[in-house]
Amino acid sequence: MTRMADFRDERVLIIIPAWNEEETLGDVLDEVAAELPSVDVVVVDDGSTDRTSEVARAKGVRVLQLPINLGVGGAMRAGYKFAARNRYTYTVQLDADGQHPPKEVPTILDALVSTGADVMIGARFAGAGDYQTRGPRRWSMTVLSVILSRVTRAELTDTTSGFKACGPRAISLFSTTYPAEYLGDTVEALVIAARGGLTVDQTGVSMRPRAGGRPSHSPVKAAVFLVRALLALGIALTRPGIPTEERPA
Repeated sequence: MTRMADFRDERVLIIIPAWNEEETLGDVLDEVAAELPSVDVVVVDDGSTDRTSEVARAKGVRVLQLPINLGVGGAMRAGYKFAARNRYTYTVQLDADGQHPPKEVPTILDALVSTGADVMIGARFAGAGDYQTRGPRRWSMTVLSVILSRVTRAELTDTTSGFKACGPRAISLFSTTYPAEYLGDTVEALVIAARGGLTVDQTGVSMRPRAGGRPSHSPVKAAVFLVRALLALGIALTRPGIPTEERPA
């Protein structure tokens, strides 16, 4: 089993985007400290109106506090900028709602390093764990995965997962190009990675139901999700590619 001790010679940063997550963030940070004591953590407070920042600081964690809510994509771009400026070797996005188990971080990092990929997705539907999504929402995820598998030239099953690790080339690219639009942190980010010459892959991980908030799985909301996701994907695919000179070496 891979442990964080295997990455003791590398600089690893956990980026946690958080918007009004005071209810769950403290427990997530306690779990990160217990499971990943050797890594650095930054919480990107995405314009929260509650005590999200105070909770993070009380745990001794660095906070990047955005003045307004930019969405997960905007928060993650701030996190990648921080990682690039401070020369971290690897980053892992970890959500603040408790869905991503910190104990799975070494699994994702090990897959990233062993395959030589630039972006490694922690996938819910890849043979690990028992996370279930059924009906229209799962169909929507399947459609997106089929399309994005072709774009990235990888066999992907969970392209809406936010649990992912990035290597140096991805950190460099995402620090300046990570999209802030709807689903930019998942759908469009993978398009940008592929067009930037990066390698995308996935590895199976177990995930949990979120500890806070209310997920929506109704057929109507799933249909709206698919339409909006396809629009986001269409916009991403029609945008100009990344010039060769701007691609990470």
